[in-house]
Amino acid sequence: MLVVDDDDLVRTALARMFGRHRTTFTASGPAEAIDVVRRERPDLAIVDLRLGNESGVELVRELKAHAPEIVVALISGYHSIESTVVAVHAGADYVISKPVSGRDILSRVEQQGPQTDIELGATPTLAQAENEHIARVLADCRGNISEAARRLGICRSSLQRRLRKTIPAKS
Repeated sequence: MLVVDDDDLVRTALARMFGRHRTTFTASGPAEAIDVVRRERPDLAIVDLRLGNESGVELVRELKAHAPEIVVALISGYHSIESTVVAVHAGADYVISKPVSGRDILSRVEQQGPQTDIELGATPTLAQAENEHIARVLADCRGNISEAARRLGICRSSLQRRLRKTIPAKS
């Protein structure tokens, strides 16, 4: 198994957890991940959507090009319907929302649960579209709430309130 995440804490925690069940390799970026795939031929890769300034979706394409048989689970705290569609078209077998535990990832993959946490092809509700836009802006600002609020044209406290809300279920 390969865990690719630019966050040292997340990468280490997932590797430690997965290491109890499988041989686990880690990489902090695409170049390192491709090297591991060429050398070790893992059967599963857990890839973060954002890898510093690089794209996890592009890495999914590269992984599938080098090892078509590899199962890839793309994880992200900031994905949308659009990014899920792009990830699936790039070859991601699973698209999973953060926060997620390593145990949840393994159970989804081993039990062949739903491939995505977002229903593809569904028209999003206004609340979902707003949340996706906020998530995209927040991701572009690398999690900086003050900068995201400025770009969205709202107060920081208003953005914080919206981030605490949950998206209502579709009827």
